[in-house]
Amino acid sequence: MRRKIIAGNWKMHMLRQPGTALASEISRVASANPEVDVVLCPPYTLLGAVGDAIGDSLASLGAQDAFWRDAGAYTGQVSPVMLIDAGVTYVIVGHSECRGRFGVPEPDFDETVLRHFGDTDRTVNLKLLACLSAGLRVICCVGETLGEREAGQTDATVQAQIEAAIVGAEDLSAVVVAYEPVWAIGTGRTCDTQEADRVCGVIRSHIRRLRGADAADRLRIQYGGSVKRSNARELLSMPNIDGALVGGASLVAQEFAGIIEACR
Repeated sequence: MRRKIIAGNWKMHMLRQPGTALASEISRVASANPEVDVVLCPPYTLLGAVGDAIGDSLASLGAQDAFWRDAGAYTGQVSPVMLIDAGVTYVIVGHSECRGRFGVPEPDFDETVLRHFGDTDRTVNLKLLACLSAGLRVICCVGETLGEREAGQTDATVQAQIEAAIVGAEDLSAVVVAYEPVWAIGTGRTCDTQEADRVCGVIRSHIRRLRGADAADRLRIQYGGSVKRSNARELLSMPNIDGALVGGASLVAQEFAGIIEACR
């Protein structure tokens, strides 16, 4: 039986006082639900404070991204070894927003501005390999845009993204895949439960073709995209959905606690 994993991606939210208060409350919930892996991914500025708030509870500290070099003249970047030094054990790579793929159109993000969000399949692979090599656990995000879904390209898109991401990664035991349909992130729209499970099953079947039955059966696959307490139990009951990568609802203690408790 695969352990459920619930990760909260705080994105560019939270300052020190409310962030540490939230982390302390969720840490208590995590310790009360030892059958669930709970991960908090605050912005870089709060890694130390949230790590202190987590303390020796059963919650884990995660980061929202990483660069693929240990050190160097890479202004603004944060390396895997720096994250480990800050107490991080999980890291998200390939999030659609880092790829410049947004569910809600940004009115001031023209094509030139979008180049700031420059992740590609190649850089996601570099990040994944570097983080695994450093000893971090990786949450690797894949997902289609609304245009790709309407064109019937959902399966091909997620298969191509995950295949490119794991090139050179011989052992996937420290990898979690998060299926996040881009059109459902921050929009309030949630993928139909059966369809979310179907796409997670497509990912698992593709891993089975690429790496064999054992790797596929062990792989944990999260769903992400407007997950909240009210829909968590149904989503988490699906056979191919092993957890959730939670955005907005992870900023509200009662909501996030409800999602964790829905794993029971």
